Amino acid sequence: MRLVFLFDVDNTLLDTDRVTADLRAFVTNRIGAEQGQMFFALFEKHRAEMGYADYLGALERYRDANPHHAEITQVSLFLLNYHFANRLFPGALDAVEHAKTLGTTVILSDGDVVFQPFKIENAGLWEEFNGNVLIYIHKERELAAIQERFPADHYIMMDDKLRILDAMKKVWGNRLTTVFVRQGHYAHDPKHLAGFMPADVTLEHIADLLGYDAETLVAASHRAADK
Repeated sequence: MRLVFLFDVDNTLLDTDRVTADLRAFVTNRIGAEQGQMFFALFEKHRAEMGYADYLGALERYRDANPHHAEITQVSLFLLNYHFANRLFPGALDAVEHAKTLGTTVILSDGDVVFQPFKIENAGLWEEFNGNVLIYIHKERELAAIQERFPADHYIMMDDKLRILDAMKKVWGNRLTTVFVRQGHYAHDPKHLAGFMPADVTLEHIADLLGYDAETLVAASHRAADK
């Protein structure tokens, strides 16, 4: 059986909440608490609209609102010089290496077309996945494109958002095993959990994937379909 493992990045392999906390501290220190609150209000509004964290989009919105506030460029430099590899979750690379012994591994991420690839490469994930990186605006709407690029008998998708897993499961059915990784704020916020079907497998940490073999993961999908 040809297996393809699809890995989300933010709050699945990479502790993006920690990145945001570091950014928040830097912004507050460099441009002040009041301006920092304005920036993060724009950041959260933009994230809600786009469905993913878009740092560059938020910076552009801030600059549009504050065209003479030159200090905001320091935030750009902070992000470009940030060592994202230091924010990988413990055991994240071990989980990817384990999946490689079972099938093909692919990054499947939402994000912008500039900073998200940079972040993935900076974290060492582009090389880890041998260039198998797909970045879409709404990845759950791109299943046909995923199948064309990486054909498989069965897919295993790891994500911290039940909404994404639920949408993909409705299309692929028991060809897909959904793995809910309970890391990050989305995975623990009741409003992001309500109304979606439970995942086939739930992991408290991405490193817990090491405890699963291919047969168990595939069987989990069929058990869910039989309920």
